[in-house]
Amino acid sequence: MTRRMVAVLAVILAVLCGAAAFVWLHAGGQGKTVIHFTPDPPANADASSPSAAAPPGKNSSTARMDSKSSANTLPEPGFLPVTGEVLEFTASVAKVSNVATLRLLVNGRKQIAGRDAWHLQAFAHTQNPLRMVFELDDQFDSYSVPGDFASVQYEMHLSERGQKVQSVERLTATGREPAPDGASVARVLPGTRDPLGMMQYLRSVDWAKTPLVDGPVYDGRKLYEIRARKTGSAEVQVPAGKFSTSTIEVKVFDNGVEMNDAHFTLYVAKDEARTPVLLEAVLPFAAARVELRKKQ
Repeated sequence: MTRRMVAVLAVILAVLCGAAAFVWLHAGGQGKTVIHFTPDPPANADASSPSAAAPPGKNSSTARMDSKSSANTLPEPGFLPVTGEVLEFTASVAKVSNVATLRLLVNGRKQIAGRDAWHLQAFAHTQNPLRMVFELDDQFDSYSVPGDFASVQYEMHLSERGQKVQSVERLTATGREPAPDGASVARVLPGTRDPLGMMQYLRSVDWAKTPLVDGPVYDGRKLYEIRARKTGSAEVQVPAGKFSTSTIEVKVFDNGVEMNDAHFTLYVAKDEARTPVLLEAVLPFAAARVELRKKQ
């Protein structure tokens, strides 16, 4: 891959699921995953509902984040991440399997900036043969408030090709809160999630009742808007087993303009935990796939 390809994919995939911020950049391909997809029947949308709203306009990112926006759709009552949950994923590129691994952890709740927050973590590592040309060992930490999973603090501890980057950012909608020692302040829209918080938020949605959600996401470098829509159901076979899933189409908008040269599909299990079991990314020069290998 050229450096330009790496940069483009890193941005897109970090926004989508930050946990995979760089691993999913390289992940994907024509694996042995089996999917039997059933589309949802067409429905007459209520023009007054958030799900019927037109796609964001070029300067609509801020305007859409008001009290009526689906960005404020709350999780189903009773949904909580499971403390101690560990999800292990494997990624492949083209016909080469296991080029990267990804672990997502729910590390309990902590007090940060005077607020109760979930501590969410992700660890990404490249494997051979990719590791021989692109050594990557990254860690991501998210502190997201219970309920809507809005981000309080987002951390990136990156080690890529021997170069290390440490980034700790306190997210604020006002810009008036001081940053703690060793951190900086990132001013964002109210209700902004980081990628790990967005993943938990997508798990919290009752897709049978709420087929469309959107909201701002900060990937540690830039603010984007994510729109996620349920398109159907699928029976999915991955290394962790067979799952009945909701099929979620995810679109990314940069300053109101859709990044339409890539297509993302997330498969969320219809179990109590709504486990993410598969991510597919179809890109101009590659097909990306990350599959659940193990759940603890």
